[in-house]
Amino acid sequence: MKARKCFFNGGDSMAKVSKKSNKNKAKKESYLSGVKKELKLVKWPTWKEVLKNTLATIILCFLLSGFFLLLNLLLSIIKGWLAS
Repeated sequence: MKARKCFFNGGDSMAKVSKKSNKNKAKKESYLSGVKKELKLVKWPTWKEVLKNTLATIILCFLLSGFFLLLNLLLSIIKGWLAS
């Protein structure tokens, strides 16, 4: 029996497509089981660590925004003096 050409898969016959999909399915399952094993090895942060790092980030953002605000005010004052 002659294999029919499949238009959607670039001319591959249906038998070839089904063999490819079985291999891809096995690879996906193997990959996902590997991901699951790796995720079990991850040391997840505790709630206390997350809170501490979040607060440190927020404080640093406020400090930097204050610094750049003061720098902007200082430079605008200097520019005003030079323009007059």
